[in-house]
Amino acid sequence: MTTLTTIAAGIEILAADERKSAEVTDWAARIGWVVGLLLFVALVYWLMRQGWKWRGSLQSDLPEPAPVTGDGGTPLAVLEGRYHGSTTAGQWLDRIVAHGLGVRSRVELTLTEAGLDVVRPGARDFHIPRAALREARLDKGIAGKVLAEGGLLVLTWEHGGTLIDSGFRSDRAAEHNDWVATLNNLITTTEGAR
Repeated sequence: MTTLTTIAAGIEILAADERKSAEVTDWAARIGWVVGLLLFVALVYWLMRQGWKWRGSLQSDLPEPAPVTGDGGTPLAVLEGRYHGSTTAGQWLDRIVAHGLGVRSRVELTLTEAGLDVVRPGARDFHIPRAALREARLDKGIAGKVLAEGGLLVLTWEHGGTLIDSGFRSDRAAEHNDWVATLNNLITTTEGAR
């Protein structure tokens, strides 16, 4: 009999638990937290934007790169891929943002006897004259992008008295070695002509 009484008492307790209503959500507190979080995210975004503008104003002494003219002659090489940004040469974390050089985008590079045309859909195109080219190499990183060793084509060029490294990655990474050889050959013949 005691076992039956215990079982009946257990069933009554379970039935009583089922009759309790769920706790009411405190909507005011929840909305307050969501609004607070959204304000915090907006503040962080605004601070990042202000930092980007401040960096651009610090680099305002850098002249605007030459525009792409498209009359450089017969293309020696063409590369399609991504532009990962430009930095001060040798300082792979010192991103240059002035004149749109810090904007990552798709890119089509066209190397001609006149220099290198950098065409970027959605960002400002620019031309690097042949005389400004200094070195081409394979590297593993540039501000905001780190890849496997040799996964990035880095081109060093001079602009306004400043040496700049620009990072590119081809859609076909096997092209990188050919581009380094072609660019360095063009740079060597340019230096020999000076």
